[in-house]
Amino acid sequence: MSNETSVTEILLLAFADTRELQLLHFCLFLSIYLAALLGNGLIITAIACDHRLHTPMYFFLLNLSLFDLGSISTTVPKSMANSLWDTRAISYSGCSTQFFFFLFLISAEFFLLTIMGYDRYAAICKPLHYGTLLGSRACVHMAAAAWGSGFLYAVLHTANTFSTSFCRGNAVDQFFCEIPQILKLSCSDAYLRGIGLVMFNAFVFWLCFVLIVLSYVQIFMAVLRIPSEQGRHKAFSTCLPHLAVVSLFISTGTFAYLKPPSISSPSLEVVVAVLYSVVPPAVNPLIYSMRNQQLKESIRKVIPGMLLICHKFSSTLWE
Repeated sequence: MSNETSVTEILLLAFADTRELQLLHFCLFLSIYLAALLGNGLIITAIACDHRLHTPMYFFLLNLSLFDLGSISTTVPKSMANSLWDTRAISYSGCSTQFFFFLFLISAEFFLLTIMGYDRYAAICKPLHYGTLLGSRACVHMAAAAWGSGFLYAVLHTANTFSTSFCRGNAVDQFFCEIPQILKLSCSDAYLRGIGLVMFNAFVFWLCFVLIVLSYVQIFMAVLRIPSEQGRHKAFSTCLPHLAVVSLFISTGTFAYLKPPSISSPSLEVVVAVLYSVVPPAVNPLIYSMRNQQLKESIRKVIPGMLLICHKFSSTLWE
């Protein structure tokens, strides 16, 4: 019973033992983090400032960038701080908070990606009814549903996990408080209860995946019926970024949580965790802006203003 009450902090995985490799990890994560901040910040600013982008597709993209910024800010800064200060510890309350916010943002992002699939379906398969199906009020309600569903999912999972005792030590083989790793520390009955909740939510996520697949089946059938090649190319170009983001999210997340135990290893789990929690927030802005000329033009207009603000801010600091 002493083990159940003595856990006041969690020991996260250290990427390296030598000081040089710790600093290398810090610089690498810092570069990725700054890229995510810059890319998502530019998209949010461009969509907010350019009235041409005040459409359902870009409204959902703005919310996606907010989720990406939040999720990477939940995990990466603490890992960088641990490498910089040569420590592994995170407080129990800090771990539960990180657990909650990461779960909240990552699940809400998947719900939002499902909604974005419906948006593309309505735009291509129901173009005459698009304004009715996705009016401003409907878009706000859909986005609120994604935020609210993610919040409820995180509350239930966090309460279930951290309301029980930890009987198996306080060290996790991950650089943040990840769901499977924290469940491994729980007592046997709590672990089984957590697995039950995971299975329930796996069903919910599978349902979202099926909805996305059905949306794209209808989309591809509609696109193939477009007579002009230019029309088909334009329709596909609006769907490919979303499809690429969904594929990256689902493939890495599925492998992280549903991979067979026989191929599990600490190093592989860290690589997979980086792929689904760190890489997408930095890569998503590039995916969405690469083939979107209108968004790229808006970003080009925003950059000079942001540089001016940064210059004024730095000048104020030096004064």
